[in-house]
Amino acid sequence: MKRKIKKILIANRGEIAVRIQRTIRELGITSVAIYSNEDKHAPFVLNSDEAYPLDGSTAKETYLNIKKILKIAVSSSCDAIHPGYGFLSENPEFAMAVEQAHKIFIGPPGRVIKKMGSKTSARQLMSEVKVPIIPGSLNSIISYEDVAYAASKTGFPLLIKATDGGGGKGMRKVDSLSDLKSGFERAQAEAQSAFGSNRVYIEKFLATPRHVEVQILADIHGNIVYLGERECSVQRRHQKVIEESPSSIVTPELRAQLGEAAVKVAKACGYANAGTVEFLLDSDCQFYFLEMNTRLQVEHPVTELVYGIDLVKSQIQIAEGEALSVKQAEIAPRGHAIECRLYAEDPGNNFFPSTGTITHYQPSEGYGIRNDSGICNGFVVSHFFDPLLAKLIVWGKDRGEAIARMKRALREYTIGGVATTIPFCNFVMNHENFVQGNFDIGFVERHYNSALSSRSTSEDENNILAASLASAFVEMNNVVSNSLKQNNVNRWKLKRFEED
Repeated sequence: MKRKIKKILIANRGEIAVRIQRTIRELGITSVAIYSNEDKHAPFVLNSDEAYPLDGSTAKETYLNIKKILKIAVSSSCDAIHPGYGFLSENPEFAMAVEQAHKIFIGPPGRVIKKMGSKTSARQLMSEVKVPIIPGSLNSIISYEDVAYAASKTGFPLLIKATDGGGGKGMRKVDSLSDLKSGFERAQAEAQSAFGSNRVYIEKFLATPRHVEVQILADIHGNIVYLGERECSVQRRHQKVIEESPSSIVTPELRAQLGEAAVKVAKACGYANAGTVEFLLDSDCQFYFLEMNTRLQVEHPVTELVYGIDLVKSQIQIAEGEALSVKQAEIAPRGHAIECRLYAEDPGNNFFPSTGTITHYQPSEGYGIRNDSGICNGFVVSHFFDPLLAKLIVWGKDRGEAIARMKRALREYTIGGVATTIPFCNFVMNHENFVQGNFDIGFVERHYNSALSSRSTSEDENNILAASLASAFVEMNNVVSNSLKQNNVNRWKLKRFEED
């Protein structure tokens, strides 16, 4: 059934809220923002057509408060809710509550989110439809006796992982039987704290895998397409920090195999809307299903630049009941795109979060550059939410050009007032292994962390670290140049907002 959407509440904040607003505006749809006390003057609030307070500071009080969000959606006469990523985006209860409130949830049905949100349920389904999975347990484990039995079948080293959740939380590597009990207990405790469940499962540990994911689009009429792959192997603490498309090691033949497997996953769970199927590739490029993210990914812009498809627009059209406007045979990659996530973190101090006020903000510009940002001059970075400030995305005709463009863009990008990961991103772009495409999910630990901790780094690493420090000084030296002009503009925006 087709249903035209005229007004969308964005149940999120920061850069993703701004990014969704842009597509909504192009479609002539009214955007509604909701905001915490700290976000009152944030760009996503100032840029919205309507904005409503959530009256609170913590995530639990605000962006995770289903009751408050639905009340605003109803009182403001919204047709639909877009969850973005994080927060409630993969919460099946939220999706079902939206549907029960007779609003459109811009994402897959709640039952599908629930099915794919459980890692063991997803692994069981993949086993049934013959999509390769990493050897390990198919059922959740809550007792040490069960984990010991499963470990005896899987062998060491292995990973203990939370059944409900992701982002590296509730995950422990265990190298031997003597470490199994402590690893199991720590994984359970972290899973309980992060996700409200102590259920875990185990997987065989892959030594040097690549993390590659496939973007899919599926409509309610049964049409499904895949939009190539994204390489996500540069990670810190099991969380992605730099992504690119296409992957430097994926051949056209492997791309087709990954895409067909992703489509099979989507069909098996009755998927509709945008989603991502994640895989691990071993040293022989054998792929294994990892998980499915039933939402828009942080790194979706690299796919948009390479495939020329607005994924948020596609999400909205699918939610309205439209059939996909593109067929698989029409989809082909063009050029290369790289994304650097710019966090308020100190990369020289184990990526420790940095808080404070943005004293100067000047993003990069020029051909082939896209900036998805949630900050402005005067913006206060608090400890309440994820420290992601912006995403710098570049496009080039090939990978070499994209890397060169990213290096230039990082040199020109300035954020004053807080520590950022710009120096780290510079390190990666200048590292020989990354440039040659010779890396895996252990890249950061193997090269960056060791370079920082070693007292006798190589000449190449010293040069890279020097370049990173130079980038940090550029950020500081540019603070004064435009701050007065930018702050005057920002004060005008705040005054206009308060008057409205």
